[in-house]
This record gives sequence, structure tokens and C-alpha cells, in this order.
Amino acid sequence: MTDPATTPERTALQRIDTSVPHSARIWNYWLGGKDNYPVDEQAGDAYTAVFPGIVAIARGSRAFLRRGIGYLVGEAGIRQFLDVGTGLPTAENTHEVAQRLAPEARIVYVDNDPMVLAHARALLYSSAEGATAYIDADVTDPDRILAAAAETLDLSRPTALILSNILGHVADHDQARSIVDRLMGALPSGSYLFVNDGSLGIDPVFEQAQEAYNSSGAVPYNLRTVEAITSFFDGLELVEPGVVPVTCWRPEPGSPAPEIVAEHGGLARKP
Repeated sequence: MTDPATTPERTALQRIDTSVPHSARIWNYWLGGKDNYPVDEQAGDAYTAVFPGIVAIARGSRAFLRRGIGYLVGEAGIRQFLDVGTGLPTAENTHEVAQRLAPEARIVYVDNDPMVLAHARALLYSSAEGATAYIDADVTDPDRILAAAAETLDLSRPTALILSNILGHVADHDQARSIVDRLMGALPSGSYLFVNDGSLGIDPVFEQAQEAYNSSGAVPYNLRTVEAITSFFDGLELVEPGVVPVTCWRPEPGSPAPEIVAEHGGLARKP
């Protein structure tokens, strides 16, 4: 019989530092989730006091992910997803959207946050026809990610690589580019890259709030220029409308005019 004190979930929970705010938990708070602590709520409230628009960015990012997956499944025919830096489960997670459209879809989530690991069972719920798996790995270790993902995904078949609000945690742009290149280099022609991150040069108040957050003791998140975000897609075929504010990427027909937010993203095919 397994000792409940030594289960992976219990071990992960014991690693959680509740005295320091964490970006995944703050993001969960902004999205209306419950998997956060008072320190995260305080940091989130301090951020929104300076820049209330962060909630629109968080929700716009989630909606962008949903629309991107819809395109990948419905128009591109993708059935495999590698979601790196997935964060805490909320509503409309990658596997939920993909398997609702294609029950046979296979999804691998990657994160190294102990709270995400503790909630991995929520992520691992899958349709009977498909599969969902979780890898405890860091975005800066692409070789480990690829080796573990190959246990669930057939990496000789087209796969969508999702890097949503994670590359900002890699301060050095050349290193971030190298990570993207290594992961995409292992995927075949017909695969897709999905990236979105906070953008510089759009909203000075957002940049001020982010600087304050980065000095709070939390893991820093680095904003990038639109040109730098676009460079992640070098050598790939961008899907229209290219790299744009996430709220402007293929909005739902009949929806109100999108609010322009300081977060850019795009989707591109590997030729």
C-alpha cells in the first residue's frame, strides 16, 4: 500500500513555498481560479492596482489559446500537442479544447512548478480515444522534454508546440531562441509553433507594473519587443494575420471590436 505521505502529490505540495508569490498562481488568480495563496492574491492585487489591464491580458491570452487550438485541430488537422509551461489548470485547457474537437488528440503538458505537479491529476483526465500526460521538466531543458514527450507522442508526426507566456521567464533572448529552435527542430514538416508573450513598447503602465513585480521576489518575467517575439517564428510560415495582439488574432465572428493589449502572439507552420 502506498504511504499517502510519500505520494507524488504530497511530495510536490511539500515543495511549495507559500511565502513568495508565484506567476502561475497569480495568473490562476487573475483567471478566477482557486489554486493560489494569500501572497499570490496580494501580489496580483498590487499589480492590478497599478495596471488593471493585466486581467484583460490574462483572459485574452486564454481565449487566444482556445482559438489557436481550434485552428490547429479544425483547419490544420493537428492531433498532437506539446504544451510547455502549461501552468495551473483552469477552464479551457489544451486537452479539453483539443479533445472536444478531436477525441483522439494526444497532449503532453510540461511544467516544473510543484503546485502544477500537485494538480497533475486534473490535467491528466483524457478522452478514452486520446491521451494526456504530464512531464515535470524545465523549459530550459529541451532535450529532457523531447525524450519524455516521445513516450506519449509520435514525434515523427506533425505536432503543435505551444509556448504560451513561458519564454518571458527566459531572460536571455538568444537562449530563448535556442530553446525554440531545438524543440521545433525535432518536429517534422507540417508541425506548428504557437507562441504568445507580454510585449514591450505598447503600454508604459504595463511595463511599470511588470518592473515592480519582478522586484517583488517572484520569478521574473521579461517583456519583449514585438520584433523579438516575431523572431521566434523565423524560418516558419506564419498563419494570417501574423504576430498581432492576442485579442486581434482571428477573433470570433460577430464579437465586439477587440481591445488592444500588450501581449502579442502568433501561429506558424514548419515547411
